[in-house]
Amino acid sequence: MATGWIVLSFAIYLSVMVLVGVYSLKQNNSSEDYFLGGRRLNGFVAALSAQASDMSGWLLMGLPGSIYALGTGQIWIAVGLFIGTVLNWLFIATRLRRYTIRANNAVTLPQYFENRFHDEKRGLLLVSSLAIMIFFLVYTASALAAGGQLFTTVFGIDYRISLTIGMIVILTYTLLGGFTAVCDTDFIQGTVMLVALLAVPLAAYALLSGDLSASMTIDAHYLDPLYDGGNKITFVSVISQLAWGLGYCGMPHILVRFMAVKSDKELNKAKTVGIVWVALSLFFACFIGIIGRAYLAEDLTASGESERVFMYMIIKVFTEDIRIPIIAGIFLCGILAAIMSTADSQLLVTASSVTEDLYQGFFRKKQTDAKMVWFSRVVVVVVAVIAYFIALDPNSSIMGLVSDAWAGLGAAFGPTVLLSLYWKRTNTPGAIAGIAVGALTVIFWDYLPLIGGQTAGSVTGIYSLLIGFFLSLVTIVIVSQCTKAPSEEILKEFEDVRSGQI
Repeated sequence: MATGWIVLSFAIYLSVMVLVGVYSLKQNNSSEDYFLGGRRLNGFVAALSAQASDMSGWLLMGLPGSIYALGTGQIWIAVGLFIGTVLNWLFIATRLRRYTIRANNAVTLPQYFENRFHDEKRGLLLVSSLAIMIFFLVYTASALAAGGQLFTTVFGIDYRISLTIGMIVILTYTLLGGFTAVCDTDFIQGTVMLVALLAVPLAAYALLSGDLSASMTIDAHYLDPLYDGGNKITFVSVISQLAWGLGYCGMPHILVRFMAVKSDKELNKAKTVGIVWVALSLFFACFIGIIGRAYLAEDLTASGESERVFMYMIIKVFTEDIRIPIIAGIFLCGILAAIMSTADSQLLVTASSVTEDLYQGFFRKKQTDAKMVWFSRVVVVVVAVIAYFIALDPNSSIMGLVSDAWAGLGAAFGPTVLLSLYWKRTNTPGAIAGIAVGALTVIFWDYLPLIGGQTAGSVTGIYSLLIGFFLSLVTIVIVSQCTKAPSEEILKEFEDVRSGQI
Protein backbone atom coordinates (compact mmCIF):
# COMPACT_ATOMS: atom_id res chain seq x y z
CA MET A 1 0.00 0.00 0.00
CA ALA A 2 2.84 2.41 0.89
CA THR A 3 4.50 1.75 -2.43
CA GLY A 4 1.31 2.70 -4.25
CA TRP A 5 1.22 6.12 -2.60
CA ILE A 6 4.89 6.69 -3.41
CA VAL A 7 4.30 5.72 -7.05
CA LEU A 8 1.36 8.17 -7.17
CA SER A 9 3.56 10.97 -5.78
CA PHE A 10 6.25 10.32 -8.37
CA ALA A 11 3.71 10.15 -11.19
CA ILE A 12 2.14 13.50 -10.22
CA TYR A 13 5.51 15.19 -9.75
CA LEU A 14 6.96 13.97 -13.03
CA SER A 15 3.77 14.94 -14.88
CA VAL A 16 4.00 18.49 -13.52
CA MET A 17 7.61 18.77 -14.74
CA VAL A 18 6.62 17.66 -18.25
CA LEU A 19 3.64 20.04 -18.30
CA VAL A 20 5.96 22.94 -17.44
CA GLY A 21 8.08 21.96 -20.44
CA VAL A 22 5.01 21.90 -22.70
CA TYR A 23 3.89 25.31 -21.41
CA SER A 24 7.35 26.80 -22.02
CA LEU A 25 7.52 25.46 -25.58
CA LYS A 26 5.74 28.46 -27.09
CA GLN A 27 8.23 30.89 -25.52
CA ASN A 28 11.21 29.58 -27.51
CA ASN A 29 11.34 31.60 -30.71
CA SER A 30 15.12 31.99 -30.86
CA SER A 31 18.30 30.41 -29.54
CA GLU A 32 18.57 33.22 -26.95
CA ASP A 33 15.11 32.27 -25.68
CA TYR A 34 16.01 28.57 -25.62
CA PHE A 35 19.36 28.98 -23.85
CA LEU A 36 18.88 32.15 -21.77
CA GLY A 37 15.12 32.64 -21.46
CA GLY A 38 15.35 36.02 -23.16
CA ARG A 39 16.99 37.42 -19.98
CA ARG A 40 13.59 37.50 -18.24
CA LEU A 41 14.35 35.75 -14.93
CA ASN A 42 13.10 37.34 -11.73
CA GLY A 43 15.15 37.25 -8.54
CA PHE A 44 13.44 34.36 -6.78
CA VAL A 45 13.49 32.06 -9.79
CA ALA A 46 17.11 32.95 -10.54
CA ALA A 47 18.20 32.26 -6.95
CA LEU A 48 16.49 28.91 -6.53
CA SER A 49 17.36 27.85 -10.06
CA ALA A 50 21.04 28.69 -9.55
CA GLN A 51 21.29 26.86 -6.24
CA ALA A 52 19.12 23.89 -7.22
CA SER A 53 21.10 23.37 -10.42
CA ASP A 54 24.28 23.70 -8.37
CA MET A 55 23.66 21.21 -5.57
CA SER A 56 22.13 18.27 -7.47
CA GLY A 57 21.80 14.76 -6.05
CA TRP A 58 25.18 15.38 -4.47
CA LEU A 59 23.51 17.54 -1.80
CA LEU A 60 21.01 14.86 -0.75
CA MET A 61 23.12 11.79 -1.46
CA GLY A 62 26.85 12.48 -1.84
CA LEU A 63 27.41 14.86 1.08
CA PRO A 64 25.16 13.08 3.63
CA GLY A 65 26.70 9.78 2.53
CA SER A 66 30.24 11.04 3.16
CA ILE A 67 29.35 12.33 6.63
CA TYR A 68 27.41 9.15 7.42
CA ALA A 69 30.43 7.01 6.50
CA LEU A 70 33.35 9.12 7.74
CA GLY A 71 32.00 11.55 10.32
CA THR A 72 31.80 15.31 10.71
CA GLY A 73 35.35 15.75 9.44
CA GLN A 74 33.64 15.91 6.04
CA ILE A 75 31.77 19.14 6.89
CA TRP A 76 34.66 21.24 5.61
CA ILE A 77 33.37 20.64 2.08
CA ALA A 78 30.08 22.28 3.09
CA VAL A 79 31.94 25.18 4.73
CA GLY A 80 33.98 25.73 1.57
CA LEU A 81 30.89 25.59 -0.63
CA PHE A 82 29.03 28.10 1.55
CA ILE A 83 31.94 30.57 1.43
CA GLY A 84 32.20 30.05 -2.33
CA THR A 85 28.48 30.65 -2.82
CA VAL A 86 28.52 33.90 -0.87
CA LEU A 87 31.56 35.23 -2.72
CA ASN A 88 30.07 34.18 -6.07
CA TRP A 89 26.83 36.08 -5.47
CA LEU A 90 28.59 39.14 -4.06
CA PHE A 91 31.52 39.55 -6.46
CA ILE A 92 30.72 37.66 -9.67
CA ALA A 93 26.96 37.85 -10.28
CA THR A 94 26.34 41.56 -10.92
CA ARG A 95 29.52 42.29 -12.84
CA LEU A 96 29.16 39.17 -15.01
CA ARG A 97 25.57 40.04 -15.92
CA ARG A 98 26.64 43.55 -16.95
CA TYR A 99 29.66 42.35 -18.88
CA THR A 100 27.76 39.73 -20.87
CA ILE A 101 25.32 42.43 -21.98
CA ARG A 102 28.16 44.85 -22.79
CA ALA A 103 30.06 42.07 -24.60
CA ASN A 104 27.62 41.94 -27.52
CA ASN A 105 24.83 40.30 -25.50
CA ALA A 106 26.62 36.95 -25.03
CA VAL A 107 24.33 34.02 -24.18
CA THR A 108 26.96 31.40 -23.24
CA LEU A 109 30.17 31.50 -21.22
CA PRO A 110 32.42 30.76 -24.25
CA GLN A 111 30.66 33.56 -26.16
CA TYR A 112 31.31 35.88 -23.25
CA PHE A 113 35.02 35.02 -23.32
CA GLU A 114 35.23 35.56 -27.07
CA ASN A 115 33.40 38.89 -26.96
CA ARG A 116 35.13 40.09 -23.80
CA PHE A 117 38.61 39.63 -25.33
CA HIS A 118 37.62 40.38 -28.96
CA ASP A 119 39.06 37.04 -30.01
CA GLU A 120 38.57 37.05 -33.77
CA LYS A 121 40.60 33.85 -34.24
CA ARG A 122 38.09 31.98 -32.02
CA GLY A 123 40.72 30.11 -30.04
CA LEU A 124 38.92 30.92 -26.77
CA LEU A 125 35.64 29.68 -28.18
CA LEU A 126 37.18 26.35 -29.14
CA VAL A 127 39.14 25.60 -25.97
CA SER A 128 36.34 26.65 -23.60
CA SER A 129 33.71 24.68 -25.54
CA LEU A 130 35.85 21.54 -25.45
CA ALA A 131 36.37 21.89 -21.69
CA ILE A 132 32.62 22.26 -21.16
CA MET A 133 31.81 19.17 -23.24
CA ILE A 134 34.39 16.97 -21.48
CA PHE A 135 33.59 17.84 -17.89
CA PHE A 136 29.85 18.30 -18.28
CA LEU A 137 29.51 14.81 -19.68
CA VAL A 138 30.95 13.52 -16.40
CA TYR A 139 28.77 15.92 -14.39
CA THR A 140 25.60 14.89 -16.22
CA ALA A 141 26.51 11.24 -15.70
CA SER A 142 26.68 11.84 -11.93
CA ALA A 143 23.12 13.20 -11.93
CA LEU A 144 21.79 10.32 -14.02
CA ALA A 145 23.57 7.83 -11.72
CA ALA A 146 21.89 9.44 -8.72
CA GLY A 147 18.52 9.05 -10.42
CA GLY A 148 19.22 5.40 -11.12
CA GLN A 149 20.08 4.77 -7.48
CA LEU A 150 16.91 6.56 -6.35
CA PHE A 151 14.51 4.49 -8.45
CA THR A 152 16.38 1.29 -7.56
CA THR A 153 16.18 1.97 -3.82
CA VAL A 154 12.55 3.06 -3.79
CA PHE A 155 11.00 0.63 -6.26
CA GLY A 156 13.52 -2.23 -6.30
CA ILE A 157 13.82 -2.18 -10.09
CA ASP A 158 16.99 -2.79 -12.06
CA TYR A 159 19.50 0.08 -11.99
CA ARG A 160 19.71 0.34 -15.77
CA ILE A 161 15.93 0.54 -16.11
CA SER A 162 15.89 3.22 -13.40
CA LEU A 163 18.60 5.14 -15.22
CA THR A 164 16.56 5.03 -18.44
CA ILE A 165 13.38 6.30 -16.78
CA GLY A 166 15.15 9.26 -15.20
CA MET A 167 16.88 10.21 -18.44
CA ILE A 168 13.66 10.10 -20.46
CA VAL A 169 11.78 12.43 -18.09
CA ILE A 170 14.61 14.96 -17.86
CA LEU A 171 15.03 14.91 -21.62
CA THR A 172 11.33 15.48 -22.22
CA TYR A 173 10.92 18.80 -20.45
CA THR A 174 14.40 20.04 -21.35
CA LEU A 175 13.76 19.37 -25.05
CA LEU A 176 10.38 21.05 -24.98
CA GLY A 177 10.90 24.12 -22.84
CA GLY A 178 14.61 24.91 -22.92
CA PHE A 179 16.02 27.40 -20.40
CA THR A 180 12.65 28.77 -19.31
CA ALA A 181 11.33 25.31 -18.51
CA VAL A 182 14.56 24.38 -16.75
CA CYS A 183 14.47 27.48 -14.53
CA ASP A 184 10.76 27.19 -13.76
CA THR A 185 11.13 23.52 -12.84
CA ASP A 186 14.27 24.33 -10.85
CA PHE A 187 12.25 26.84 -8.83
CA ILE A 188 9.74 24.12 -7.95
CA GLN A 189 12.49 21.60 -7.35
CA GLY A 190 14.51 23.96 -5.17
CA THR A 191 11.46 24.51 -2.97
CA VAL A 192 10.74 20.77 -2.67
CA MET A 193 14.42 20.07 -1.90
CA LEU A 194 14.53 22.63 0.92
CA VAL A 195 11.32 21.39 2.56
CA ALA A 196 12.57 17.79 2.43
CA LEU A 197 15.98 18.76 3.81
CA LEU A 198 14.43 20.51 6.79
CA ALA A 199 11.53 18.20 7.61
CA VAL A 200 13.02 14.70 7.34
CA PRO A 201 16.06 14.95 9.65
CA LEU A 202 14.02 16.91 12.22
CA ALA A 203 11.33 14.22 12.19
CA ALA A 204 13.94 11.47 12.52
CA TYR A 205 15.60 13.34 15.39
CA ALA A 206 12.25 13.67 17.17
CA LEU A 207 11.73 9.91 16.85
CA LEU A 208 15.11 9.10 18.43
CA SER A 209 15.13 8.05 22.06
CA GLY A 210 17.92 9.24 24.33
CA ASP A 211 21.10 11.16 23.62
CA LEU A 212 22.17 11.45 19.99
CA SER A 213 25.78 10.39 20.51
CA ALA A 214 24.71 7.50 22.75
CA SER A 215 22.54 6.17 19.95
CA MET A 216 25.50 5.80 17.59
CA THR A 217 27.47 2.59 17.37
CA ILE A 218 30.51 4.38 16.00
CA ASP A 219 33.94 5.58 17.01
CA ALA A 220 34.34 8.19 19.74
CA HIS A 221 35.47 10.90 17.32
CA TYR A 222 32.57 10.68 14.89
CA LEU A 223 31.11 14.05 15.96
CA ASP A 224 34.51 15.78 16.09
CA PRO A 225 35.11 17.83 12.89
CA LEU A 226 38.86 17.51 13.48
CA TYR A 227 38.67 13.76 12.83
CA ASP A 228 37.93 12.10 9.51
CA GLY A 229 37.05 8.40 9.39
CA GLY A 230 38.33 7.95 12.95
CA ASN A 231 41.73 9.52 12.22
CA LYS A 232 42.98 13.00 13.07
CA ILE A 233 42.22 15.21 10.11
CA THR A 234 45.21 16.63 8.26
CA PHE A 235 45.80 20.19 7.13
CA VAL A 236 45.89 18.96 3.52
CA SER A 237 42.46 17.36 3.93
CA VAL A 238 40.90 20.52 5.40
CA ILE A 239 42.37 22.76 2.69
CA SER A 240 41.31 20.35 -0.04
CA GLN A 241 37.74 20.26 1.24
CA LEU A 242 37.56 24.04 1.62
CA ALA A 243 38.90 24.34 -1.94
CA TRP A 244 35.54 23.11 -3.26
CA GLY A 245 34.40 26.72 -2.84
CA LEU A 246 36.82 27.86 -5.56
CA GLY A 247 34.75 26.04 -8.15
CA TYR A 248 31.77 28.38 -8.01
CA CYS A 249 33.16 31.18 -10.16
CA GLY A 250 33.79 28.67 -12.97
CA MET A 251 30.49 26.78 -13.16
CA PRO A 252 28.75 27.60 -16.48
CA HIS A 253 25.36 26.23 -15.36
CA ILE A 254 25.39 28.60 -12.34
CA LEU A 255 26.91 31.61 -14.09
CA VAL A 256 24.33 31.46 -16.88
CA ARG A 257 21.63 32.21 -14.26
CA PHE A 258 23.39 35.46 -13.40
CA MET A 259 23.47 36.32 -17.09
CA ALA A 260 19.73 35.69 -17.49
CA VAL A 261 18.36 37.89 -14.67
CA LYS A 262 16.32 40.77 -16.06
CA SER A 263 17.74 43.59 -13.88
CA ASP A 264 20.32 44.45 -11.22
CA LYS A 265 17.45 45.00 -8.78
CA GLU A 266 16.20 41.45 -9.28
CA LEU A 267 19.78 40.17 -8.98
CA ASN A 268 20.17 41.84 -5.56
CA LYS A 269 16.99 40.10 -4.45
CA ALA A 270 18.36 36.80 -5.75
CA LYS A 271 21.57 37.18 -3.73
CA THR A 272 19.75 37.13 -0.40
CA VAL A 273 17.47 34.25 -1.36
CA GLY A 274 20.33 32.19 -2.80
CA ILE A 275 22.65 32.62 0.18
CA VAL A 276 19.94 31.77 2.73
CA TRP A 277 18.87 28.72 0.70
CA VAL A 278 22.37 27.31 0.45
CA ALA A 279 23.14 27.94 4.14
CA LEU A 280 20.06 25.98 5.26
CA SER A 281 20.54 23.26 2.66
CA LEU A 282 24.19 22.55 3.48
CA PHE A 283 23.58 22.54 7.23
CA PHE A 284 20.69 20.10 7.04
CA ALA A 285 22.43 17.89 4.48
CA CYS A 286 25.23 17.43 7.02
CA PHE A 287 22.63 16.87 9.75
CA ILE A 288 21.09 14.07 7.67
CA GLY A 289 24.37 12.16 7.65
CA ILE A 290 24.73 12.46 11.42
CA ILE A 291 21.11 11.58 12.26
CA GLY A 292 21.19 8.68 9.83
CA ARG A 293 23.91 6.99 11.91
CA ALA A 294 21.71 7.09 14.99
CA TYR A 295 18.32 6.51 13.39
CA LEU A 296 18.94 3.67 10.95
CA ALA A 297 19.63 0.26 12.45
CA GLU A 298 21.43 -1.11 9.40
CA ASP A 299 25.05 -0.10 8.70
CA LEU A 300 24.86 1.23 5.16
CA THR A 301 28.63 1.66 4.96
CA ALA A 302 29.19 -2.07 5.19
CA SER A 303 26.78 -2.67 2.30
CA GLY A 304 28.24 0.16 0.20
CA GLU A 305 24.98 2.13 0.33
CA SER A 306 25.99 5.12 2.46
CA GLU A 307 24.95 7.55 -0.30
CA ARG A 308 21.37 6.28 0.06
CA VAL A 309 21.04 7.27 3.73
CA PHE A 310 18.51 10.04 3.05
CA MET A 311 16.29 7.71 1.01
CA TYR A 312 16.23 5.09 3.75
CA MET A 313 15.49 7.75 6.38
CA ILE A 314 12.49 9.03 4.42
CA ILE A 315 11.10 5.53 3.90
CA LYS A 316 11.58 4.54 7.56
CA VAL A 317 10.14 7.76 9.00
CA PHE A 318 7.04 8.02 6.82
CA THR A 319 6.18 4.41 6.01
CA GLU A 320 7.19 2.61 9.23
CA ASP A 321 7.17 5.07 12.14
CA ILE A 322 4.70 7.83 11.22
CA ARG A 323 2.93 5.92 8.40
CA ILE A 324 2.07 8.72 5.98
CA PRO A 325 3.36 7.20 2.74
CA ILE A 326 2.15 10.07 0.54
CA ILE A 327 4.55 12.34 2.45
CA ALA A 328 7.33 9.81 1.89
CA GLY A 329 6.61 10.01 -1.81
CA ILE A 330 6.70 13.81 -1.82
CA PHE A 331 10.02 13.93 0.03
CA LEU A 332 11.54 11.24 -2.19
CA CYS A 333 10.54 13.54 -5.02
CA GLY A 334 12.76 16.10 -3.29
CA ILE A 335 15.73 13.86 -4.06
CA LEU A 336 14.50 13.44 -7.60
CA ALA A 337 14.17 17.23 -7.77
CA ALA A 338 17.81 17.67 -6.77
CA ILE A 339 18.89 15.23 -9.46
CA MET A 340 16.72 16.65 -12.23
CA SER A 341 17.48 20.30 -11.47
CA THR A 342 21.16 19.72 -12.15
CA ALA A 343 20.92 17.25 -15.02
CA ASP A 344 18.65 19.51 -17.07
CA SER A 345 20.97 22.50 -16.60
CA GLN A 346 24.02 20.46 -17.54
CA LEU A 347 22.34 19.18 -20.68
CA LEU A 348 21.34 22.69 -21.72
CA VAL A 349 24.76 24.24 -21.08
CA THR A 350 26.52 21.48 -23.02
CA ALA A 351 24.06 21.77 -25.89
CA SER A 352 24.46 25.56 -25.99
CA SER A 353 28.23 25.14 -26.16
CA VAL A 354 27.99 22.75 -29.10
CA THR A 355 25.25 24.67 -30.93
CA GLU A 356 26.02 28.33 -30.29
CA ASP A 357 29.77 28.14 -29.83
CA LEU A 358 31.03 25.35 -32.07
CA TYR A 359 28.40 24.81 -34.76
CA GLN A 360 27.26 28.37 -35.37
CA GLY A 361 30.21 30.22 -33.92
CA PHE A 362 33.36 28.29 -34.76
CA PHE A 363 32.17 26.77 -38.03
CA ARG A 364 30.19 29.90 -38.92
CA LYS A 365 27.07 27.97 -39.89
CA LYS A 366 24.26 30.46 -40.36
CA GLN A 367 20.81 29.04 -39.76
CA THR A 368 17.37 30.41 -38.95
CA ASP A 369 16.41 30.64 -35.27
CA ALA A 370 13.87 27.84 -35.67
CA LYS A 371 16.46 25.49 -37.16
CA MET A 372 18.97 26.34 -34.43
CA VAL A 373 16.45 25.51 -31.71
CA TRP A 374 15.76 22.13 -33.29
CA PHE A 375 19.46 21.45 -33.79
CA SER A 376 19.96 22.28 -30.11
CA ARG A 377 17.39 19.66 -29.18
CA VAL A 378 19.23 17.03 -31.19
CA VAL A 379 22.45 17.90 -29.36
CA VAL A 380 20.66 17.60 -25.98
CA VAL A 381 19.64 14.05 -26.89
CA VAL A 382 23.15 13.09 -28.01
CA VAL A 383 24.74 14.48 -24.84
CA ALA A 384 22.20 12.68 -22.65
CA VAL A 385 22.86 9.35 -24.37
CA ILE A 386 26.64 9.65 -23.94
CA ALA A 387 26.22 10.57 -20.26
CA TYR A 388 23.83 7.64 -19.89
CA PHE A 389 26.52 5.19 -21.01
CA ILE A 390 29.07 6.77 -18.64
CA ALA A 391 26.61 6.24 -15.77
CA LEU A 392 25.70 2.64 -16.67
CA ASP A 393 27.94 1.18 -13.94
CA PRO A 394 25.59 0.63 -10.93
CA ASN A 395 28.56 1.11 -8.59
CA SER A 396 29.27 4.63 -9.88
CA SER A 397 30.16 6.96 -6.99
CA ILE A 398 28.09 10.15 -7.14
CA MET A 399 30.61 11.93 -4.93
CA GLY A 400 33.51 10.81 -7.13
CA LEU A 401 31.90 11.85 -10.42
CA VAL A 402 30.84 15.23 -9.05
CA SER A 403 34.27 15.82 -7.53
CA ASP A 404 36.02 15.24 -10.86
CA ALA A 405 33.62 17.39 -12.90
CA TRP A 406 33.55 20.20 -10.32
CA ALA A 407 37.36 20.31 -10.24
CA GLY A 408 37.65 20.37 -14.03
CA LEU A 409 35.14 23.17 -14.57
CA GLY A 410 36.32 25.21 -11.59
CA ALA A 411 40.00 25.03 -12.54
CA ALA A 412 39.39 25.68 -16.24
CA PHE A 413 36.99 28.62 -15.96
CA GLY A 414 37.16 30.04 -12.42
CA PRO A 415 40.40 32.04 -12.74
CA THR A 416 39.51 33.24 -16.24
CA VAL A 417 36.07 34.49 -15.16
CA LEU A 418 37.51 36.15 -12.06
CA LEU A 419 40.35 37.95 -13.84
CA SER A 420 38.22 38.87 -16.86
CA LEU A 421 35.94 40.80 -14.50
CA TYR A 422 38.52 42.36 -12.19
CA TRP A 423 41.89 42.65 -14.01
CA LYS A 424 41.83 44.74 -17.15
CA ARG A 425 45.28 43.56 -18.28
CA THR A 426 43.95 40.03 -18.91
CA ASN A 427 44.18 39.24 -22.63
CA THR A 428 43.27 36.52 -25.11
CA PRO A 429 46.50 34.46 -24.94
CA GLY A 430 46.36 34.56 -21.15
CA ALA A 431 42.72 33.39 -21.07
CA ILE A 432 43.35 30.55 -23.53
CA ALA A 433 46.43 29.38 -21.64
CA GLY A 434 44.62 29.60 -18.30
CA ILE A 435 41.65 27.50 -19.44
CA ALA A 436 43.92 24.89 -21.03
CA VAL A 437 46.26 24.64 -18.03
CA GLY A 438 43.38 24.41 -15.54
CA ALA A 439 41.60 21.66 -17.44
CA LEU A 440 44.74 19.64 -18.22
CA THR A 441 45.99 19.86 -14.63
CA VAL A 442 42.81 18.21 -13.35
CA ILE A 443 43.01 15.49 -16.00
CA PHE A 444 46.66 14.74 -15.20
CA TRP A 445 46.14 15.01 -11.43
CA ASP A 446 43.07 12.77 -11.22
CA TYR A 447 43.29 10.33 -14.11
CA LEU A 448 46.90 9.56 -15.08
CA PRO A 449 48.81 7.11 -12.82
CA LEU A 450 52.17 8.82 -13.14
CA ILE A 451 53.57 8.21 -9.62
CA GLY A 452 54.31 4.55 -8.99
CA GLY A 453 51.13 3.48 -10.74
CA GLN A 454 49.01 5.98 -8.77
CA THR A 455 47.62 9.39 -9.61
CA ALA A 456 49.05 12.53 -8.02
CA GLY A 457 45.71 13.07 -6.30
CA SER A 458 45.86 9.65 -4.63
CA VAL A 459 49.47 10.08 -3.50
CA THR A 460 49.22 13.64 -2.13
CA GLY A 461 45.58 13.76 -1.03
CA ILE A 462 45.35 17.28 -2.46
CA TYR A 463 42.16 18.08 -4.36
CA SER A 464 42.91 18.71 -8.03
CA LEU A 465 40.77 21.87 -8.06
CA LEU A 466 43.16 23.57 -5.65
CA ILE A 467 46.20 22.80 -7.81
CA GLY A 468 44.44 23.47 -11.12
CA PHE A 469 42.93 26.79 -9.97
CA PHE A 470 46.27 28.09 -8.70
CA LEU A 471 48.22 27.06 -11.81
CA SER A 472 45.55 28.50 -14.11
CA LEU A 473 45.55 31.80 -12.22
CA VAL A 474 49.35 32.10 -12.34
CA THR A 475 49.39 31.14 -16.02
CA ILE A 476 46.88 33.84 -16.98
CA VAL A 477 48.87 36.53 -15.18
CA ILE A 478 52.25 35.49 -16.62
CA VAL A 479 51.06 34.98 -20.21
CA SER A 480 48.99 38.19 -20.19
CA GLN A 481 51.98 40.20 -18.95
CA CYS A 482 54.29 38.66 -21.55
CA THR A 483 52.00 39.28 -24.52
CA LYS A 484 50.32 42.27 -26.15
CA ALA A 485 48.18 44.47 -23.92
CA PRO A 486 44.42 44.73 -24.61
CA SER A 487 43.25 47.36 -27.06
CA GLU A 488 41.78 50.71 -26.03
CA GLU A 489 38.33 49.47 -27.07
CA ILE A 490 38.58 46.48 -24.73
CA LEU A 491 39.78 48.68 -21.88
CA LYS A 492 36.88 51.07 -22.52
CA GLU A 493 34.40 48.20 -22.24
CA PHE A 494 36.04 47.10 -18.99
CA GLU A 495 35.69 50.59 -17.51
CA ASP A 496 32.07 50.82 -18.67
CA VAL A 497 31.21 47.62 -16.83
CA ARG A 498 33.12 48.61 -13.70
CA SER A 499 31.26 51.93 -13.54
CA GLY A 500 27.89 50.38 -14.44
CA GLN A 501 27.58 52.20 -17.79
CA ILE A 502 26.23 49.44 -20.04
